Amino acid sequence: MRSFQVCQCGAPLQMVEGPTPTPTGTQVLLKVIAAGVCHSDIHIWDGFYELGQGKKLDLLQRGIKLPLTMGHENVGDVVAMGPDATGVKIGARMLAHPWIGCGECAICKTGEEQLCKTPRNLGVFSDGGYSDFVMLPHPRYLFDIGDLDPARTAPLACSGITTYGALKKAGAIIKDEPLVIIGAGGLGLMCLALNAMMGHKPAIVVDIDPVKRDAAMKAGALAVVDANAPDAAQQIVKLTKGGAWAVIDYVGASKTVQLGVDSITKGGRVIVVGLFGGDITVSTPFFPLRAMAIQGSYVGSLPEMKELLDLVRTKGLPPVPLKTRPLDQVASALDDLRAGRVIGRVVLTA
Repeated sequence: MRSFQVCQCGAPLQMVEGPTPTPTGTQVLLKVIAAGVCHSDIHIWDGFYELGQGKKLDLLQRGIKLPLTMGHENVGDVVAMGPDATGVKIGARMLAHPWIGCGECAICKTGEEQLCKTPRNLGVFSDGGYSDFVMLPHPRYLFDIGDLDPARTAPLACSGITTYGALKKAGAIIKDEPLVIIGAGGLGLMCLALNAMMGHKPAIVVDIDPVKRDAAMKAGALAVVDANAPDAAQQIVKLTKGGAWAVIDYVGASKTVQLGVDSITKGGRVIVVGLFGGDITVSTPFFPLRAMAIQGSYVGSLPEMKELLDLVRTKGLPPVPLKTRPLDQVASALDDLRAGRVIGRVVLTA
């Protein structure tokens, strides 16, 4: 089988050919037919996250091992399974939930495997879907998608579940008060779509790119704001009639998180999802005086994936702009994503 691997951080991806693995125990092997391209893969490829003030988080020191086949948004057909794998059938078309823990610790037993201290996430800590085949450790990480479009379904494994998890953290108030979404890339547009599908009030979208702001307006945003405008925070406060109750930041840069903090009302919260990197300084008295919260949100849980797919089966797939490219164009797809040339999502197909 072909696999496109990171063999050295920062170096070109390598196409490696090897034998197709044989599943054992509870393992299930999928023939990959759609693999979404995610911005976090750029950080993995680079080998670090920016922490601000010249500091970096080295991902190899955090447990990522090379060579690595990235790709964590995968749909594929079941082609083989181990003798102990039950509940799936050969030929079934499945979405692979990639946020896999040990399955045994206290947090895993609550269903929040994405928070496990010994993760086995596909495309991060184990080989993912930038390949002809991908192996899952257990059928519980597979969701039958029936006749849903594989290319449009694959991004639900990260873009979808990440935004769904963040929207749930924003709370019930966004049903009636406008959410603020920072970043109109693949995650921001997915969040905008799911926010509408969940019956919430239309959201305000913030981005530095006029093309992406235009895409957000066409996708149903209540209003858009240029993040580089000197009065961006004041614009948001005015649009929300006194400050936002919830801001979800899909960039995660110093300036965007600070903008979120400056834009919320008393009792508001900033939910940081993006991994761009940086740091901020917040005066500690503001936490109690403004009853504010700054919260991180990391992907989503197995129960949330089920909820998301139930929503999709009821409301349809999120109408996010999407382009498909063949698997062997993975490197150029990542380069386009890094350069900001992608509107919505790119999905690699077999």
